[in-house]
Amino acid sequence: MLSAMLRPRRLVVVVAALGLVGAATACQRSAGCTGAYCGTLVFAAVGEPDILLPPSTQQVAARDIEEQLFLKLADIGLTTNTIGDEDFQPLLAERWEWDGPLTLVFHLDARARWQDGQPVTASDVAFTFDAYTDSAVASPYRANLRRVASVKARDPQTAVFRFRERYPEMFYDAVYHMRVLPAHLLRGVPRDQWKTAPFGRQPVGDGPYRFVAWRAGQTIELVADSTFFLGRPAIRRLIWRFSPDLQVAATQVAADQADGREALYTPENIARVRAAPQLTLYPYRGNAYGYLGFNLAANGDTTQPHPIFGDREVRRALTMAVDRARLIKSVFGDFAKVPPGPMSQLWWIWDPEVRQLPYDTVQARRLLAARGWRDSDGDGIRDRAGERLAFHILVPSTSQTRKQYAQLLQEQFRAVGAQVEIDEVEQSVQSERAAAGKFDAILQAWNNDPSPSSGVPQVWSHAGFRGSNFLRYDSPVFDTLVSRATRAASSKQARPLWRAAVETINADAPAIFLFAPDNVAVFHSRVVDVRLRPDSWAALLRTWRIPPDRLIDRDRVER
Repeated sequence: MLSAMLRPRRLVVVVAALGLVGAATACQRSAGCTGAYCGTLVFAAVGEPDILLPPSTQQVAARDIEEQLFLKLADIGLTTNTIGDEDFQPLLAERWEWDGPLTLVFHLDARARWQDGQPVTASDVAFTFDAYTDSAVASPYRANLRRVASVKARDPQTAVFRFRERYPEMFYDAVYHMRVLPAHLLRGVPRDQWKTAPFGRQPVGDGPYRFVAWRAGQTIELVADSTFFLGRPAIRRLIWRFSPDLQVAATQVAADQADGREALYTPENIARVRAAPQLTLYPYRGNAYGYLGFNLAANGDTTQPHPIFGDREVRRALTMAVDRARLIKSVFGDFAKVPPGPMSQLWWIWDPEVRQLPYDTVQARRLLAARGWRDSDGDGIRDRAGERLAFHILVPSTSQTRKQYAQLLQEQFRAVGAQVEIDEVEQSVQSERAAAGKFDAILQAWNNDPSPSSGVPQVWSHAGFRGSNFLRYDSPVFDTLVSRATRAASSKQARPLWRAAVETINADAPAIFLFAPDNVAVFHSRVVDVRLRPDSWAALLRTWRIPPDRLIDRDRVER
């Protein structure tokens, strides 16, 4: 999620500065790695993961690394089609079939192994489903599995999913939201302690790469698993190097101190890397959107309404006070669009004709006055019953984009008599405060998965309470429309329902939907076979290559 969202080089001193290590079983020690399975890619990540345990984090950097460590049963194809199962690619499951309208049977690949040598079994799949849906784990993905009734192991190689109802994205829900976990390593850990357990800092997976080291505040390093059952990855080592913000990350890539970054977002960053001759740009569909979210519950007390944002008309007034088109131009130039609701450009429900609250500062002032917010002492800030129209915006210090937005919003709110303070905090602190409801307003960004049927309920419906619905937006009308849209038999039937749902949330104004960026990635030109799936740029990393005749010094570094 654009950082946490909320997602997103010739290194001369590579050994000393980064402490790089790695295994190269097929390389000559004297000359370093020189074969087809060499290569080191250093990614300039913004922010550091909180944990490497798939059910317990939504941070972008964590998700990208987990993509290499933990497999799904099957994964979506480059089309990102979520209807039916014809476009999905086998991973842990080598095949599957339907046993009636509500039962889906997966047959696991007998070659799949955990990286400690234990086989991956159907018991692991059943254990994983139970964990993702356990309130003690409090997974943010729990809402996405609400229509799966059970997952059972029929035998060691056969996992059986049973659904509560029939709908078009049954297969997608079964495979997309869960990365299978090792039951033999996690079963003995109390689930309410998973977030602090050692496994999350030293994970053992079943994916194409093995965990090597996590140097706090610096890097996470993975090494290719030469025994990976779906084929040895061509690039030997992957290193995520943590940068304090996007500008620093882009500068590192341009200066040949890192090999790439999945999204650059701003015109300045794109221009900076475009001038570097060793780099190649890769435009692809944007999957992120950002917004200013209003906490509908009192700051720190979810049982009480917020004294300002609990009032729908005040939220609507503040939304009309914001010139979103001007903000887009100021921050993104031509590399983003104003979203028509809670969505990125990736989703098929994107519709610029959806009704939204207009930019209208005159009407905004009228609404605020009608709700009793007037400037009684002439200081330029409205007040009511002795309380000022004042609130804090929570912003991650790692996101220069959101810090810039906060400052521009501060100016626009001041123009209608609202006083705003900006609280810049570390990404981990923002996540903790968001989950606890300890904020007034928050500048958040999410990386969408491919379907609104999972992404919308997870963040904006009642099903997202205790998950990603940090704002505690709760609208039975909205939830009903979303539920009907997700059950619709075709996109033609679903489209008007989605439009009505988006217009409902726009009218309720729990958030101001600010930006939906285009995606422009950058990677070193020595890397070939680069394919970027818009919902997850790192999904196909194991198929990327660096030809032997293009290796540079850091590609040959050995342990």
